[in-house]
Amino acid sequence: MNSRNGALVAAFLAAFIYGISFTIAKEVMPVYVKPYGFILLRVLGATLLFWIIGLFIKREKIERQDFFRIVLAAFFGVGLNMLTFFKGLSLTTPINASVIMLTTPILVLLLSAIILKEKITLIKIAGIGIGLFGALMLIIYGQNLNSGKEVIFGNILVLVNATSYSFYLIIVKRLTDKYHPLTFIKWLYLLGLIFVLPFGYPELQQVQWQQMPISIYYRVGYVVVFTTFLAYLFNIFALTKLKPTTLSIFIYLQPVIATLYALTVGSDKLNIVKVVATMLIFTGVYIVSVSNKPSQLKT
Repeated sequence: MNSRNGALVAAFLAAFIYGISFTIAKEVMPVYVKPYGFILLRVLGATLLFWIIGLFIKREKIERQDFFRIVLAAFFGVGLNMLTFFKGLSLTTPINASVIMLTTPILVLLLSAIILKEKITLIKIAGIGIGLFGALMLIIYGQNLNSGKEVIFGNILVLVNATSYSFYLIIVKRLTDKYHPLTFIKWLYLLGLIFVLPFGYPELQQVQWQQMPISIYYRVGYVVVFTTFLAYLFNIFALTKLKPTTLSIFIYLQPVIATLYALTVGSDKLNIVKVVATMLIFTGVYIVSVSNKPSQLKT
């Protein structure tokens, strides 16, 4: 297997890990571990793993003026991002959460236009409008008839998570260009741990470890080791061999994998609203992505 094929396999494995993690995490919360407690476990475990592996790369000093940007990245990329996602996922369904997360490219473009004053064309505005309309449709009408208003709130939290992650992507660009990815990520998670600790510690104390089935321990381990740690390493490797635009295609596999897995294990159901909303979001993302890289269409 050549390096490009290996990178494609790594990118697919990362998408697969993320895709099934929606259902796996949902099976843990909130019965066995509450959302904020689960996030503390995830961030603590990932922090330890990244600092351990960081021992095997060349030591790199973070410049003082970059720490404030890393703090902001930790807040939006770990703290607010993960807390709202897991809380939202505990209230909504795996399919809803995975589809709403697809709005990230749309939100990045919208926030770049607002914050970075990047130019935005009419076709991009149309793509943003279509995608956000699909997300709004899913948030309001995507719940099951007997699931109550908590699903709507969960959908809103997942959208907040996607928005927070979009802020993170804008903030982090300069840092990833300047430092080795592992140098940056170990500090990102260490600072993120400080943000999630006050929220997660009280809930982690409530966990009845002796009453948890062994299968739940496996699921917790999967989220910490595979979703947070290995998937990130797979993406780093893939990014060294593939163009960012090629790698971004695999993001669109996540809701497909999440839906297939959720339907297979019976943790979620499809309805017409979810299907139509998904099609609208995919259309919006496609319009935004294609119109955002016209020069690349010629290569």
